[in-house]
Amino acid sequence: MPDAKRFEIPPRPGTVCLVGAGPGDPGLLTVRGLTCLRRAEVVIYDYLANPSLLGEAPASAIKIYVGKSKGRHCIPQGEINALLAEHASAGRTVVRLKGGDPFIFGRGGEEAHFLAEAGIPFEVVPGITAGLAAAAYAGIPLTHREHTTSLAMVTGHLTSERDLDHVDWARLALGVGTLVIYMGLSNLAAIAARLMQHGRSPETPVALIRWATTPRQETLTGTLADIAAKVAAADFQPPAVIVIGEVVGLRKTLRWFDNRPLFGRRLLVTRAVDQAGPLADALCELGAEPVLCPTIGIVPPASYAELDAGIARLAETDYLVLTSANAVVAFFARLATAGRDTRALAGITLVAVGPKTAEALAAGGVHADLMPASYDAEGVVALLCSEVAGKRVLYPRAALARDLIVTALTAAGATVAAPIAYASAPPADAARVAAAALAEGLDLLTFTAASTVRNFAALLDAEQLSQARRVPAAVIGPQTAAAARELGFTIAVEPAEATLEAMVGAIVDYFQRLATQHSALSTQHS
Repeated sequence: MPDAKRFEIPPRPGTVCLVGAGPGDPGLLTVRGLTCLRRAEVVIYDYLANPSLLGEAPASAIKIYVGKSKGRHCIPQGEINALLAEHASAGRTVVRLKGGDPFIFGRGGEEAHFLAEAGIPFEVVPGITAGLAAAAYAGIPLTHREHTTSLAMVTGHLTSERDLDHVDWARLALGVGTLVIYMGLSNLAAIAARLMQHGRSPETPVALIRWATTPRQETLTGTLADIAAKVAAADFQPPAVIVIGEVVGLRKTLRWFDNRPLFGRRLLVTRAVDQAGPLADALCELGAEPVLCPTIGIVPPASYAELDAGIARLAETDYLVLTSANAVVAFFARLATAGRDTRALAGITLVAVGPKTAEALAAGGVHADLMPASYDAEGVVALLCSEVAGKRVLYPRAALARDLIVTALTAAGATVAAPIAYASAPPADAARVAAAALAEGLDLLTFTAASTVRNFAALLDAEQLSQARRVPAAVIGPQTAAAARELGFTIAVEPAEATLEAMVGAIVDYFQRLATQHSALSTQHS
């Protein structure tokens, strides 16, 4: 099948792309929307568009927030239109990133009309509207042949009794099976009353879904007769989508999103920004909200002289020991700087500390020859001690790496060169990110190296550190665990195997145990 991308026509300079960002989950952005975003020179975005999507735009793109939230209008619509015209007229490719779908209660039609009248080329990229997504993620099919084949989407943003009276409640009450009401939470009691006055049964099921498709999603159910009272009792706040109809009853059987094992849990991820993806993605798949707080940024060593010297002597080297993906990247980057490639490794035994390091090697077309049973420095020593006497070992390492491999292999008779290949330093805004994460509340801290523990602790003041010590922590490996205990953190998860997969599995087990204990206590007190 031909590659569809080959036939894509990029937007002309001076084009505005009205892109629906979807309901909240960044994974629900369409492929076309992502393509437009990655080509954008200007992104003008809304309150309900997931901020993480901005990372898909080029770093050079101008990003302008024009969002609105309840009771607060940042920029009037006329000024938004003027911004679109200003940047498009300057020949820039503009993405107008809007929550949900641009043409469903998103004023996208008004913006398109303005652009058409101004003679500005535009494109409309549909998005998954909040009503469809909220219902699906709550386990509510909006149509079902055994319940209803009709559906209406209505705005509930009605500011007066007169506005309410202009709605044809009689037809909505009895002429449509499922009603999806946007922006109607503040008028819920009046909406329910009018539907019942016009013949809809008071027992009609109702669901309210807020923060749909995100780990913060909440669903409140009731009937037309009691839902307003339930909202008041639960202090259920907007934004929320209202679903009214018999299909709401199917949620009991079809709910799936909020049944996932880590749903609603907020977990701090302290890995470097370029390495956080696999862990964050795994946690998302299980329903958690990963809070990215990189405590490590990889920086060059003070000098490359020792590493360059080691590379110059590769012909004399018997073993190349690599103990992290960072070491792999740093070593091969410097190898390329020297004008050499993987052919320089002929005859050298490559040792990878664990699967992730081996994967990093494989990504560069190199196969790891040896891997220890224990994925740490102790494992490397146990693997090599009996066979390195009289051999030369090159061990490119981090600036703060322990000396265990150097001292143990030297004692075993090897000649060990251990140049510093890279160093680490916290990102510039790490302290602010850490403080904000703690202030918003966390269910678990995750640490994948001793340096992430130490760096995280160093970012906090005394009060914040005390607060962080009360949050349970998950750690990988004995050195990480030792650093966490030394600094007073509470270790709740410590997998037997030092891999991300084992850590994620152990985290799931931990929260399932908590849920079981909570359920048992609730049963005892009921």
